[in-house]
Amino acid sequence: MSAGSVRALAVIALIGAVGVACSDDGTEVAAEEPVEVVLVDFAFEGLPDSVPAGTAFTVVNEAPSELHELVAFRLPDDEERPVEELAHLSPGELVGTLGEPAAVILAVPGGDPIHAVGDGTLTEPGRYALMCFIPTGVDPDVYLAVAAETEEGPPQVDGGPPHFVHGMIAEITVTDG
Repeated sequence: MSAGSVRALAVIALIGAVGVACSDDGTEVAAEEPVEVVLVDFAFEGLPDSVPAGTAFTVVNEAPSELHELVAFRLPDDEERPVEELAHLSPGELVGTLGEPAAVILAVPGGDPIHAVGDGTLTEPGRYALMCFIPTGVDPDVYLAVAAETEEGPPQVDGGPPHFVHGMIAEITVTDG
């Protein structure tokens, strides 16, 4: 993936509870606290298959060195393709399909969550794509410093392909409650 493609995808990431949640094994768990998603190289762990509208998410980054993020996009109602298929679209098609993120939460390894878009609460029922757009191998401090100085668009940093290319993607359903 070219540097321009990575920048285009990073734009997506930078634009921009109380209930019951189903755990990975399909059981229901009270979600009096936000659903904690563990970010690792290169996956989301502890992510339920579905949650009721109004569920808040938080993240913990347990990766040894990579900055990670959870970017949540509500998919259009008529979009039937699985998230894994969407991840293979061209940058332009992906931007057009995903639109604006509902939430963006970043975390450095062992650091506190940084809410870049929203507060982590998914309020609208539907299917959501969860992806990490951070470039592979980017220094977390450099990325965050450049992001803090960037007035428009994504930070211009060197790095490899975005983490979702390595499989850091997931799908979750938000129900009416």
